[in-house]
Amino acid sequence: MERTSLIVVALLVCLSVVVVKAEDPYLFFEWNVTYGTIAPLGVPLQGILINGQLPGPRINCTSNNNIVVNVFNNLDEPLLLTWNGVQQRKNSWQDGTPGTMCPIMPGTNFTYRFQVKDQIGSFFYFPTTDLHRAAGGFGAINVHSRALIPVPFDNPADEYNVFVGDWYNKGYKSLKKILDGGRTIGRPDGIHINGKSVKVGDKVAEPLFTMEAGKTYRYRVCNAGMRTSVNFRIQGHPMKLVEMEGSHTVQNVYESLDLHVGQCLSVLVTADQEPKDYYMIVSSRFLKQAQLSSVAIIRYANGKGPASSDLPAPPPENTQGIAWSINQFRSFRWNLTASAARPNPQGSYHYGQINITRTFKIVNSRSEVDGKLRFALNGISHTNAAETPFKLAEYFGVTEKMFKYDLMADEPQTDDLNKVTVAPNIKNATFRNFVEIIFENREKTIQTYHLDGYSFFAVAIEPGKWSAEKRKNYNLVDAVSRHSIQVYPNSWAAVMTTLDNAGLWNLRSEMWERYYLGQQLYFSVLSPARSLRDEYNLPDNHPLCGIVKSMPMPSPYKP
Repeated sequence: MERTSLIVVALLVCLSVVVVKAEDPYLFFEWNVTYGTIAPLGVPLQGILINGQLPGPRINCTSNNNIVVNVFNNLDEPLLLTWNGVQQRKNSWQDGTPGTMCPIMPGTNFTYRFQVKDQIGSFFYFPTTDLHRAAGGFGAINVHSRALIPVPFDNPADEYNVFVGDWYNKGYKSLKKILDGGRTIGRPDGIHINGKSVKVGDKVAEPLFTMEAGKTYRYRVCNAGMRTSVNFRIQGHPMKLVEMEGSHTVQNVYESLDLHVGQCLSVLVTADQEPKDYYMIVSSRFLKQAQLSSVAIIRYANGKGPASSDLPAPPPENTQGIAWSINQFRSFRWNLTASAARPNPQGSYHYGQINITRTFKIVNSRSEVDGKLRFALNGISHTNAAETPFKLAEYFGVTEKMFKYDLMADEPQTDDLNKVTVAPNIKNATFRNFVEIIFENREKTIQTYHLDGYSFFAVAIEPGKWSAEKRKNYNLVDAVSRHSIQVYPNSWAAVMTTLDNAGLWNLRSEMWERYYLGQQLYFSVLSPARSLRDEYNLPDNHPLCGIVKSMPMPSPYKP
């Protein structure tokens, strides 16, 4: 009897240990990154493929899953991948930007390990090194709600990922040479949809997606282009917006939607029309020259008949088009009653009642330095010239050998934005501060910005210049929580967020020419406690490079 009791006790102890150590599920991926011939616009060129695919493999996961991606770099250049929209809680070590990680060198591999902690939604990955984004290497990250968390719409019959964007026929190495020579890469050559470009009436076009009559489908659409905003629409099929960059939205119905560079959203489309082919149309927005466009075929199963050549008209352009697009932005609302990654409703977080502790007013500019094109924020044009990532310099305590903090002021110090300093642009920010970021665009071209590590509330977009009294126009109730924001020509945008994620985080232009030539910065958000509760230690497999390569490891963070 005594022996039996001991066995029972031992079993209970073992079970309790299992429960205590239980982790969220792991998903494992192995990716082979190679060159391959692609022709999105019909012109063959060298592209970047992952496991031979463009778009690359889809990461289909659930909130809180642990993602492990072993990346083999078979290019002839260093490589990094970033996970656009994944917040990397406490873990900027995995963010995949040149400021946070040493690159994966040719012929080597690196295993990314991160968790999609408390997130749902539609995101994507892409390469951040050099001009690799212009060569492909992108793919979908779909984060689903956990089984017990209600979703504010019925399960769709299927989900389709759609990548849209502009494309250049020069090839990424030629584009890099142009930018390194101090010139602009100029206007793109066309628009692609999932790496292909089709024109109305093309006889050889195969359907991109298939729908069955009477069923509803979820389309997750991302703009993975280089610089061009687009509008997308589907012949004869309204689209119900249900999710945007990780937030459930009020479910408004749209005939067409503007989608800016780096942005993703989800729409529901019901196959309730005559069974035949229909066109999805993607067209450029706000280009000075003639509009670029492409189509893809959506086919009804067992349908008969080609798609009509009568396409739905695009939205207006010029000043009217900007007003149209701003009004559409204002129609996007956070679904306050829906749950996201957690059971509590999204609207239980009352961001509008939090006091702002710091305001950053950021003005972009275009100028020349020593006869070469540069882009800047508040007069600082960022450079990654050093071989040592800034995050590693912080961790090893050698920042004074690498860069100076806060070269960029919290607001422009002069109206002459042509005076530009080329240097690392690292801003100190206070852990857990609630901040307001104003993006003011005094140029004649649209801008799009993305912030790694966070989502923010996009509270306002308006024409003109920002001033403090403009705060009375903010949406302080149901602005969508997202990670990117567009800024129209001669306009401003305001976002608000809590800097509660310790690490080094990239705020960047999603227009890759601008990013490459300096229109970006890093927020350094350090926890004074140096505690594992706030930030993870440098991973054991993290490569070291530059001046820290031979240095002794610093003392790790403690619980």
